[in-house]
Amino acid sequence: MSPLAISVVICAYTADRWDDVHAAVASVRAQAHPPEEIILVVDHNPALHERLRHSMAGVTVVENRENRGLSGGKNTGVALARGDVVAFLDDDAVAAPGWLAALARHYDDPRVAGAGGLTLPLWPGSTPSAEMIERPVPEYAGRRPGWFPEEFDWTVGCTYRGIEPGAVRNLMGGNASFRRAMFPLAGGFDSGIGRTSHQRPLGCEETEFCIRLRQRSPESELVYDAGAVIWHRVPRERARFAYFRQRCYAEGLSKALVTRSVGSQDGLASERAHALKALPRGAAKGLADAFRGDPAGLGRAGAIAVGLAWTAWGYAIGLRSARRHVPAAGHTGGTR
Repeated sequence: MSPLAISVVICAYTADRWDDVHAAVASVRAQAHPPEEIILVVDHNPALHERLRHSMAGVTVVENRENRGLSGGKNTGVALARGDVVAFLDDDAVAAPGWLAALARHYDDPRVAGAGGLTLPLWPGSTPSAEMIERPVPEYAGRRPGWFPEEFDWTVGCTYRGIEPGAVRNLMGGNASFRRAMFPLAGGFDSGIGRTSHQRPLGCEETEFCIRLRQRSPESELVYDAGAVIWHRVPRERARFAYFRQRCYAEGLSKALVTRSVGSQDGLASERAHALKALPRGAAKGLADAFRGDPAGLGRAGAIAVGLAWTAWGYAIGLRSARRHVPAAGHTGGTR
């Protein structure tokens, strides 16, 4: 039997990640399970599109045909994909050689509509992207700031402490795959939610899509596999406490948009469990670490409290703003 055909979509938007995007593509080419194709979507940056088109032999390099932002870029890639499954990789991430193979094995089960994996951070000072092109495994992953709690690694696009392998509500967008047949059923990614070129670091486009998919196909499952590993680069500015707070606040704003789209019961189910279980455990561990002689533990406990408060604040502001100024949002994405 021929291997599962997987199209890999990578979305790029800035020349500042030139080395990163080349490393990302190289890591996909090095997969033990070869991709059907690599589609690189450039987000409304004609100069970058032209440069990448000439430097990426064997890669389909196209411009985003929809609204500016990650949702439009993903929808563009899905519309061009030929594979039975479409996998997404961030332009500043590199995949371990077994990444696609680990995702592919879940599609033997017809109930599985999507599968995602473990995203590990490459902190400042880690192995440069250019050195990972030949061997997509970092020799050095940098140094995590002592105050940065693993329960909030989602703020830098990585898997956070508290996620268990198996069925999940949603996958993380930079390390996710879906059956291509699911996109006509669920619709594309919503261009009114998620990351654009705006300064505020919004997100949640993949969360809203996953929830909408499950609502329209309740028998389908989404699976998290910690064996499907990628490494995601964390720029120096995103390893700072100011960004941490900003990202938490923006997540709250984004979650308000998600709940308006899919309802609060599904839109906040995982967040409630994380806030009631993982975060108290993390704060207690930080305090215990401080008591045992690790002063950074106090910082981690404090960061958990601040992160939760800033996220809740953003959510409250987002709900209030939506009620006052914006009519109820519907799905605006598409796969064409």
